[in-house]
Amino acid sequence: MPVFTRIARAVAGVSFALALLPAQAAAAATTSATAEPSYGPELEGFQYPEPTQQYRFKSQGVDLQMTYMDVKPAKPNGKTVVLMHGKNFCGATWDGTTKELTKAGYRVVVPDQIGFCKSTKPAHYQYTFQQLADNTHQLLQSIGVTKAIVLGHSTGGMLATRYALMYPQATEQLVMVNPIGLEDWKNLGVPSLGVDKWYKRELNTSADKVRNYERTTYYNGQWKPEYETWVQMLVGMYRGKGKEVVAWNSALIYDMIYTQPVVYEFPLIKVPTFLLMGLKDTTAIGKDAAPEAVRPKLGNYTVLAQKTKEAIPGSVLVTFPEMGHAPQMQDPVQFHRALLKGLVR
Repeated sequence: MPVFTRIARAVAGVSFALALLPAQAAAAATTSATAEPSYGPELEGFQYPEPTQQYRFKSQGVDLQMTYMDVKPAKPNGKTVVLMHGKNFCGATWDGTTKELTKAGYRVVVPDQIGFCKSTKPAHYQYTFQQLADNTHQLLQSIGVTKAIVLGHSTGGMLATRYALMYPQATEQLVMVNPIGLEDWKNLGVPSLGVDKWYKRELNTSADKVRNYERTTYYNGQWKPEYETWVQMLVGMYRGKGKEVVAWNSALIYDMIYTQPVVYEFPLIKVPTFLLMGLKDTTAIGKDAAPEAVRPKLGNYTVLAQKTKEAIPGSVLVTFPEMGHAPQMQDPVQFHRALLKGLVR
């Protein structure tokens, strides 16, 4: 059966799967790897830390919905922060940061981008960072947010960059946490895998593969029990009946990341920019497919952090020498102290 046929049937058959009861969802979200929870293609069954809402709109001729959290502070300071998740992350993984920001008075909007987590995974979609930025801008307009601090992590950093370039008047500050796209992997020798190869790879997603990669790259060889929740959140979508559409959208997104570098446009950024970088990060898309001689040259964040600061006019850089790709999760106290100090007042 052709891939697109299987995907279309998967979408039709599972898009409206019933979610687990809250108690069941909480248990599934924190279960061990041996329990192997299964979630629907829109993360049905996994409970988010805050109430979620849906922004419904039409894009590329398709009816879509973006799930998002809109968390209001008890004592507002008049500013809004939009949190943009990474490729293997979801809005839920921003929970600690959301809590710290709201305590400090910020309104926090946390969307799941189209193709990710609790948002629609269409059978056909031309993924571009421009499209995702426009989707996000429409969402913010719909809830009355006209200007915001845009904070992106990992792939979310690429998206936040594109957002700031497209909507500088709506961007009060650009904040990037270990963004990817700081180098052009193709020009450095990483071969193009193409969507079909990415799709086959994604179908082979497993908890062991994800856990081992995250331990090495995200947490500098460390592991804490709370990290397991996020492994199971991600892998659970590949255990359910909708795994084909999840894998297909993931493959399209990987191709977008590879083919749409933002590094060349850093000098064009006109908004105040704050960079937070874990220097033990080694992330580089497709590194394992690159020639052996090329791999050591990729994902050197000690070098990339400084180059990025020099490329973005007036940017401020804070580094975490012993942290990996996800400093906000590896050492939340140190990270949030630096984040709150660097945000515009």
